[in-house]
This record gives sequence, C-alpha cells and structure tokens, in this order.
Amino acid sequence: MTRERIAVIKYNAGNIWSMVCALNRLGIEPDVTDDPHALYAADRVIFPGVGEASSAMRYLKQRGLDEVLRNLDQPFLGVCLGMQLMCRYSEEQDTECLGIFSEEVRRFPKGHKVPHMGWNSLYGMNSGLFSGIPEQSCLYFVHSYYVPQGDDTIAGCQYIIPFSAALGKGNRFGTQFHPEKSGDIGERILKNFLTMDCV
Repeated sequence: MTRERIAVIKYNAGNIWSMVCALNRLGIEPDVTDDPHALYAADRVIFPGVGEASSAMRYLKQRGLDEVLRNLDQPFLGVCLGMQLMCRYSEEQDTECLGIFSEEVRRFPKGHKVPHMGWNSLYGMNSGLFSGIPEQSCLYFVHSYYVPQGDDTIAGCQYIIPFSAALGKGNRFGTQFHPEKSGDIGERILKNFLTMDCV
C-alpha cells in the first residue's frame, strides 16, 4: 500500500504485535524499534500500547525516547496507552507524560463498571483520519482512564461521561480505541493515517 518506512515503537507495553499483524494485513512490514535514529528516519511512526502509564514513561525516559517522541515531526499516531502518554499528565500513578497534547488523563468515576471494554460508537469526527468513516461507527475500546473532550478532540465517545475517542494536532494523532482490533472500520482508519497528507 505504501513504500514509506513505518516504525512501530517498541517499549514495555503490550499489543505491539497486534498492531504489527494489522499492518501486515495491509501489506506493510513495519520496523519495530526503540532506536532513536530509526524513529527519526521513519516516514510515519505508530505508538501502540496496553499497560500502565508510570512504568511505560519510566521505560521511555530511561532510553531517552521521551525526548525523541516529543521531537518527531513526521506523522505520528498513538493508540490507547500511546495516546494517553502523549498527553500532559495522567492520574494513573500520578504520572507526568509527554505533553504533546495539553489534556490530562483521568480515571473513570468510581461506582461504575471499569474498564470500558467492548464496542462503542464515535461521533463528531473532525479529521482526515476519519475520511470515509460514517458517523456513529463502532470501534473497540479497552481502558480504565480517559481523556476529557477539549481543544484537541477530533472524535468523541460516551461511556459514563463524554470523552475523547481521538485527539489530533498538526501531524500528531491519538486514538483511545484500538483500530488494529476494530475490523474493517479500524483498517480504514489505519489506511487513512498511512496515506493522509499532514501539516
């Protein structure tokens, strides 16, 4: 589908290989790496993740990857924990994150079923990332923490309260849902990221 170099960031969080398999289905063999030079040289970078914020940030800092990720200027997509780590701060273990987005990550209110797990619909999609995606399309979520809707929200979702299903600013994007686990709709979103022109 593309001859560009696609890098998937390797760090101590799960779900990396689910993303690799999804890219393989699109005919792409990504470079799974934590090497700064390889990340800077990639045409597009994907930051997947399922895990815990403080330990993931610790790993990134120990390897100097936090500064690398802040300084990437090519199209950059964070997924689930990856998106949350792109925010300024997370309530999960009182964690200072990358600050690419100014939003804070919060825990869903107590007294409700958490994690939010399963299929849920998106609304208010406002980005080329969602080109060709119908309003109210359903994507797959698994998360106990959420990002409130704000200036960088490019799609919303509702579970207990409204939250950001996706964030975007310039060439940086994040999805709280897992496109690699979301069937044809998720595949279309990955294709959009891999082919869209970014500022």
